[in-house]
Amino acid sequence: MTISLPGLLSQLLLGLVNGSFYAILSLGLAVIFGLLNVINFAHGALFMLGAVLTWMAMEYLGINYWVMLIAAPIVIGLFGVLIERLLLRWIYKLDHLYGLLLTLGLTLLIEGVFRSVYGVSGLPYDAPEALSSATDLGFMVLPNYRAWVVVASLVVCFATWYVIEKTRLGAYLRAGTENPRLVEAFGVNVPLMITLTYAFGAGLAAFAGVLAAPVIQVSPLMGQNLIIVVFAVVVIGGMGSIMGAILTGLGLGVIEGFTKVFYPEASSTVVFVIMVIVLLIRPAGLFGKEK
Repeated sequence: MTISLPGLLSQLLLGLVNGSFYAILSLGLAVIFGLLNVINFAHGALFMLGAVLTWMAMEYLGINYWVMLIAAPIVIGLFGVLIERLLLRWIYKLDHLYGLLLTLGLTLLIEGVFRSVYGVSGLPYDAPEALSSATDLGFMVLPNYRAWVVVASLVVCFATWYVIEKTRLGAYLRAGTENPRLVEAFGVNVPLMITLTYAFGAGLAAFAGVLAAPVIQVSPLMGQNLIIVVFAVVVIGGMGSIMGAILTGLGLGVIEGFTKVFYPEASSTVVFVIMVIVLLIRPAGLFGKEK
């Protein structure tokens, strides 16, 4: 089988785009699990809400993509505040299974509501006019919007990593999950910090949803198609590892893209094969800490 350079590079780009979605979604999951110790199965539904909210704003209110890129994460972040305040804070001291079941039930509820209103068929959302064209690089034609998705995702992912790992705020967040009483003794409002952490994770999912709206047809079930893969990414990278989520998401997106070129039949399962191999060799994940 002969593969042309443009074809190979286009698959690399497609893999990077998918990897960008994996990275930013798994980052949100890693932040919530690493700092709140909750397996947030509702992440796929929050991703879907970001995309659907963007479509609704354009369809009913005429609000454009650039406004929603900021507004949707804020709105879904506020929704995340309600979820944490009303539901999650009651299960922090319980087994991880309770958080998984609670967020799974919440996912089914959210998806069921929107499916009853909009059905399961995709809702079209065009890329913003400023990014609707493509750039001819000579060896391939690069769609501007896909390039924007990669750049925006990388900026948000690494900015999040920097804040959590390299700043005083991040140090408070990490300390607040390990020894909340000690941190409260320094005058830090730990419950508020935990609430804002979940809201931030929800906002990351919504941001990914806005980015995905012009690439993936908006649908109430669009989160289902990604969340299982994203959980596999988090497991491979290491549960709670911020850098692991970013690098693993990008890397697996590229591997998935190349698999579609050389062995298309395995493209939908290659991530899970890698997950099994990694767990056999290193159960804590590539970047996780062994207990």
